[in-house]
Amino acid sequence: MKSAPAITSPKGFRAAGIHCGLKKTDAPDLALVLSDVPAAVAGVYTTNLVKGHSLQRTIDLVNRTGLTRGILINSGNANACVGHAGYTDADEAAGTAASLIGCSSDEILTCSTGVIGQRLNMGAITKGIPSLVSSLSPSQDAGHAAERAMMTTDLIPKESTATIEIGSKKITISGMAKGSGMIHPNLATMIAVITTDARIDAPLLQQILRSAVSHTFNRVSVDGDTSVCDTLLLLANGMSGADEIKAGSAECDLFSDALTKICTDLSRLIARDGEGATKLVEVEVTGAASAEDAYRIVLSVCRSPLCKTAIFGEDANWGRILTAAGYSGASFDPEKVDISIGELPVCVNGTALDFDESAAKKILKKDEVLISIALHEGEYQDRMWTCDFSYDYVKINGSYRS
Repeated sequence: MKSAPAITSPKGFRAAGIHCGLKKTDAPDLALVLSDVPAAVAGVYTTNLVKGHSLQRTIDLVNRTGLTRGILINSGNANACVGHAGYTDADEAAGTAASLIGCSSDEILTCSTGVIGQRLNMGAITKGIPSLVSSLSPSQDAGHAAERAMMTTDLIPKESTATIEIGSKKITISGMAKGSGMIHPNLATMIAVITTDARIDAPLLQQILRSAVSHTFNRVSVDGDTSVCDTLLLLANGMSGADEIKAGSAECDLFSDALTKICTDLSRLIARDGEGATKLVEVEVTGAASAEDAYRIVLSVCRSPLCKTAIFGEDANWGRILTAAGYSGASFDPEKVDISIGELPVCVNGTALDFDESAAKKILKKDEVLISIALHEGEYQDRMWTCDFSYDYVKINGSYRS
C-alpha cells in the first residue's frame, strides 16, 4: 500500500526547502531533511576519483559514526575542485544549521550539486539557513519543497513512498532524488535521500542499500557521464515503534523489497527526465552466457549516441543496437541474436526481418520504449533504463553555466 510520496512521510522526519540566492533564478536552492532523533545512516557514492568537498565530508562522517540527525543540501553549486576552502565551507554550513537545531555539526551531513569549480556563496547560505530551519515541517508540502530545492536541470520532481507492516506496526519508507544529466553507473549526477521510521542498525542498512542500488540506480544511464557529487543516503530513525529488523529475517526481506521498489521508482524517473529526453527507454538482455555479458550489452546500448538518436527520430534502425552489442566486450554468436522493439521482432538469428516500418514507428512514438535482445547463449539476463537523445540535450549542456 502506498501513501502520498514525500520525504517527510515516515514518523519523526521534517524537511524544508527555500531559495537563498545560489541560483540565478528565484528557484529553491537550499534544502534540509531532519530526523527528530539520531538516525542510523548508510550511503553509496560516486566512483569518480574526483569528489566534491561536501561529499568528502559526508563520506567521512558516515564511515566514522553511522549516525546522523539530518542532511543539508544545496543546488546551484557543486562545491567541488575549490581546494580546502570547499571542505571548511561545508563544515561551516553544517555548523550553522546544527547550532540552530541544537546538535553537533558532525550530526549534519552535506550534499551539493551544480557547477564545478566555483566556491560556495557562504554569505547567501548562512543568511538563508535560519529561514530554512524555521521552515522545517513534517508536512508533505515541506517534503516537496525540499525535493524542489535539490533540482538543477530536472523538469519533474522524483519522489516515492511505500509502507510495510511488521507485527502490528506500520513502517514507512520514502525517497526523493534529483538527476537529469551526467547520469551513468556508478552512480550519476544525482542526489537521493531515503528516510524510514524502521529500526535497523547501520551495518545492515548499508548492506541492504547496496543490494537495492545494484540493479536500480546502477542501471540508469542518460549520457555516459558521472559527476563528482553523486550521493544516496538512507536514514532509519526507528520511530515507527516496530521491532528491530534483523539480518536474515522475513522482515528484512520485506524491507529490502520495499526499498528496492522505491529505488526502482526513482531510477525510472531519473531516466525519464534525462536532459532533453522525450522517451524512457528500457533495454533488456536475456539468454547471456554470463551476468557480465548481459550487463556489458545493456550498458553499451544505453550509452550509444547512435541508438539513442535513432529512438528520438523514431527510426527502427536495429543495426545500431546489434552493433553496440558487438563492441560491448560481451561474448556471443551474432547469428543467434534476436531483437525486438516493443512487441515487434525486427531481427531474428542476426538477420533482418521484413517488418512493418509504420508499426515500428508507432511503437517508437510512445513515451516508453522497450528494446529486447535475446542472445540464446545461457541463462543470464539484465536490464537498464536510459532515454533518447534530442536536440535539447545539446542546447542544455552547451549553455549549462549560463
